[in-house]
Order: sequence, then C-alpha cells, then structure tokens
Amino acid sequence: MLLNHPEASIVVLGEAMLDIFVSGEVDRISPEAPVPVLRHRRDNLAPGGAGNVACNVAQLGGAPILISLVGDDSEGASLMALLGAAGVTTEPVLTRGRVTTSKTRVMGGSHHLMRIDREDSSPISEAVEDEVLARLRAALPRARALAISDYGKGMLTDRVLVGAIAMARARGVPVIVDPKRRDFSLYAGAHVIKPNRAELAAASGLHCHSDEEVIRAAETVIRQTGAALLVTRAEKGMSYFSSGAVPIHMPTHAKLVFDVSGAGDAVMATFAYGLVGSLPIEQAMRLANLAAGIVVSKPGTATITLDELRAEAALHEESAAFRKGGLASIEEARAIREHWRRQGLSVGFTNGCFDLFHPGHVAILRGAARLCDRLVVGLNADESVARLKGPTRPVQRAAARAAVLGAIECVDLVVIFDDDTPFDLINALMPDVLIKGADYADDQIVGADVVRAAGGRVERVKLVEGQSTSELIRRANVAPVVD
Repeated sequence: MLLNHPEASIVVLGEAMLDIFVSGEVDRISPEAPVPVLRHRRDNLAPGGAGNVACNVAQLGGAPILISLVGDDSEGASLMALLGAAGVTTEPVLTRGRVTTSKTRVMGGSHHLMRIDREDSSPISEAVEDEVLARLRAALPRARALAISDYGKGMLTDRVLVGAIAMARARGVPVIVDPKRRDFSLYAGAHVIKPNRAELAAASGLHCHSDEEVIRAAETVIRQTGAALLVTRAEKGMSYFSSGAVPIHMPTHAKLVFDVSGAGDAVMATFAYGLVGSLPIEQAMRLANLAAGIVVSKPGTATITLDELRAEAALHEESAAFRKGGLASIEEARAIREHWRRQGLSVGFTNGCFDLFHPGHVAILRGAARLCDRLVVGLNADESVARLKGPTRPVQRAAARAAVLGAIECVDLVVIFDDDTPFDLINALMPDVLIKGADYADDQIVGADVVRAAGGRVERVKLVEGQSTSELIRRANVAPVVD
C-alpha cells in the first residue's frame, strides 16, 4: 500500500504550462467555411507539463517544490494561482518578454476539434540558466527525489540538465527523468528515465513493437546512460529495465480511455512518490501503472488522489470482498462502483430484505440485471428488517441472506445497510440505474430524486404474482430464529 508521506519533498524541475479547455457543443457547420461551429459553454484551466507532475505529487500527499519558467503575462499569473491552490510550492523563474507556455484545446462534447499552442521554445539565456540552477541548489537540501520533466520548451538546456543531475547525485538524491530529447546521453547519471515507446525508439534508433524489440532498445539506452528505464507502452502497459536484471512487464489497467492528457505526468509523479516511500521497484511501478489507468478515464488534464490510488490497488488484490457476488462495506462498494465507472460500465441498484428467497425475488433481480452492466443489491440489516416487518423477522440472519443473494448469477455486489431506507447508501454509490418493483409509485421510490439529479434513471420491473415471504412464513408456520 502507498503510504502518506507529507514530509516527502520532491523537487520537480521542468517546463510547467497552462492547459486551457474550451468546451461546448457542435450541432452545425459554419455557412462561411466547412468548419464546425462551437456553441461555447465553459473554459477550464489546469496546470500542465511539469506543473501537472507537481500537482499529482501534492494530491498523493507529498510536498512538491516546482522550479519552472513563467512569463510576465496573464497566463503565467493564472498558472501560479492554480499551482498555489493545489498545494504546490513554486520557485518560478520570471522571464520577461517570454510567453508562458499554454495549450488551448477546443472540445466539442468529448471530441477534440483543435489545439492552439502558445510557446517560445528557444533555449534560455545563460543568466536564466544561472537562476534555474541557483534555485535548484537551494531546494535540493529539502529533497528526497528530483523529478525532471522535459517538454522540450527551451528551459532544460544541456547545461541545466548536466548541472541538475550532477547536483542531485552529489547530495545522494535520486533523479527520475521524463525525456523529450532524441539523444538521451545528456540524461546520463539519472537513476531512472521514463520514455514512452516512441521516445525509446527514437533514442535507440530501433523498432519498439514487440517485447523483444523493446528489450534490445532498452539495453542500448542503458549502456548509453547507465540509468534504469521505465517504459510506458500504451495498450501494452509498461516495462522496467535495469542493468543485469530480469525485465518487469505489467499490462495496462485502463479499460475506458477518455483522455490521455496528463497520463505520463501521473506515472512520473506516482513512481517518484513510491520510490520516496521506500517501496520496492515493482510495487512503485504497479502503483504508477494503476495511476495511468485512473487518469486516462478522466477528461482533461487530470490528477489522481491518494484515496483513488488506494481504492484501485485494493481492487486488484483479489480479496474475497471484491469477488463477484461478494459482501462489501459501503466504503469498499464506493471504490468498486468508481472502478466500474472508469471502465465505462453502468451500475444498477436495487434493495430489499430478501428474507426467504422465492421466485419473485429471482424475477426482480433478473429484471434489474437486464437494465445495467453491474448490479449492486442493498440488503436490510437484521435490526432494520425487525423494525419494518416485526419482531419475528428476519427468519434468516443478514449473513445468510447475503450469501444466498451473492450466489445468484446476476448479482455482482451485496451491501448491508442499517437504516430503514437505503437513501444514504444510494447517495454514496450514486448508481446509474435505480430499480424497484412495478408496485412502487414514483414518489415511493427512495433515492429517485438524487439519482435523476445526477443524470441517472429510475426503472421498474414486473413482479411475479402470488409471491410473498410473509405468506411463505404463514403457510409453513415458521417460528422466528433465536440465536
């Protein structure tokens, strides 16, 4: 498990930028030219580049120190304000007359229409190099890692890169580099370099499609730099290579890819934070891989939180609570529901006492399962059933009722709730579909208003006539169970 390390200062050195998302709807083509007309709805701003790496470190609970360029312009002011609000300590190097790098993405719904880049990628002057290195020298005594985020925007010159890596190594601070150059020789001395597949191919001059090709390319770069490599490989996950060690390959955990913006930044931040937390390489890599899967399922330049990462990690531990039909706590159920959301699966919810299981229950559950991809069943606790049905109920205790429900093929998760109604549970899970029997009027369905307000829907399923637990008890003259 990734622990919280608020004392873990990670210095992030590199090119921060402002990501601007202009969003709206497109429903016609312009009469002036064959281009879409965007009906503007909103603008969203977020730190990008090295700024996004620093924000991810902060969200994970660390203490990032960001050293970056910023222009004397409104974009620079907006970027600094966003970083401060995110809990990032900034050491901005003000460059008058040089624009703050920004990327404006124009979005029609979930589709990218175009991107507008404002930037000056020319190398910085010797005087600015001096200031960058001076700020790094002052920050390194507090650092437990140095993350170099190279976006090729002119800040990380040869002199800055060589000087930064040498300073960090002299203090025993591990260095992790997200590269942009084709020539990796200037990253020599770094502990880990994190290229993607295309960057590794360009640096090595070799194809990087199969595992064997990636291994050969990695060996070439390791000989050149002396660094270990964490290679992100899109749909093939990621791989870790170090001199003399067996490669580690991990498949991707992303099921629904909404937006790849910021995925590499999340991997960089999570891997660095894991190393600072003294995690073994394989575990830090696993968490970074999970982080990438979380981020690509979110729109825009997204970050991850420590809670999201812990919940995602728990879902891959194969504990009994997370097996199909398993009994989960509300907290576990929320994590599973969020995992399903990121996979693009619709989640349905129904509830009941389900005391003596009969064909009417089967019909409701099967009908509910047809309306969603995953079905969560809320089960009244024993005390709740007694308050609703009388002191002789339930006939079966909650654990037994949950076991029966979980054995039904169409049930994916069971959650026991103590209240008389499942309102708090529904509000916590916020299902996409709320399902009840056809005998319920709309105003009798608990949680219908909050589900609809969140964009979900309410459905009713047909009942099987003549089926009732109370009637079964009456006919069988079943006595109440006494512990």
